[in-house]
Amino acid sequence: MYDYERLEQYALKISTRIGFQPKVGIVLGTGLGDLVEKIDAVYEVAFTDLSGFPVSTVEGHAGHFIFGYFEDVPIVCMQGRVHYYEGYSMDDVVLPIRFMAVMGVESVILTNAAGGINKDFNVGDIMMIKDHIATFVPNPLIGKNVDQLGVKFPDMSKVYDDKIRETFITVAKQNGIPIREGVYIQFTGPSFETPAEIRMAAALGADAVGMSTACEAIAARHAKVKVCGLSYISNQAAGITDKELSHEDVRWASKFSAENVEKLLRGFFRSIK
Repeated sequence: MYDYERLEQYALKISTRIGFQPKVGIVLGTGLGDLVEKIDAVYEVAFTDLSGFPVSTVEGHAGHFIFGYFEDVPIVCMQGRVHYYEGYSMDDVVLPIRFMAVMGVESVILTNAAGGINKDFNVGDIMMIKDHIATFVPNPLIGKNVDQLGVKFPDMSKVYDDKIRETFITVAKQNGIPIREGVYIQFTGPSFETPAEIRMAAALGADAVGMSTACEAIAARHAKVKVCGLSYISNQAAGITDKELSHEDVRWASKFSAENVEKLLRGFFRSIK
């Protein structure tokens, strides 16, 4: 577990350079990295420039923080993330989220590319996460609690903020963007799931599957940060079709969702100015 003083050191180093407090944090998942070009950037820092910080090793995840403004709202944006399957501890995986919390963000928008389990979902659909299943990955709160962030046993009855989700749904309707709601399940990866695992996930009530996000959401709620989860369906999960799955196909499919994701983000940020 990273101690709070170390998180404060990271925050102090950045705060002296940007001159503002970010209100919202954004995590850009696979295929959405180019959206950073739409941010009025004030300062950018690579994970590698923060001593001891975990470094993203996955293609398509640049591993940068961008501080600036989006629709005049002060934000911090993660261009890419680190994953448990890269060999990092869960403490390292959620360190960027805890860093955002110490920087003072009030809410965080977590995005990801996900496999569609719900057979009514199509590739290209966007799903607002209303709940998650995270029992197949280590809980990021295991170990000594960081009391400055939150309590040892935080309530997870409502991980994903209803008001934020409803705002995104309203924006989607205004822009004619089809949007779904559903339950997201996180597995460790890096291998894609087997058809039997997908059948199990469906039986548990999952609509979409991925290898990130749920653990970050837990860490954010522990730190009293409001959470929004947004999955773009980049493929149908194993066994739903006979198509072989590949990371490259997921990356390319995700890029086609980027335009709609940007519209949703713009509409949301305009509503909170």
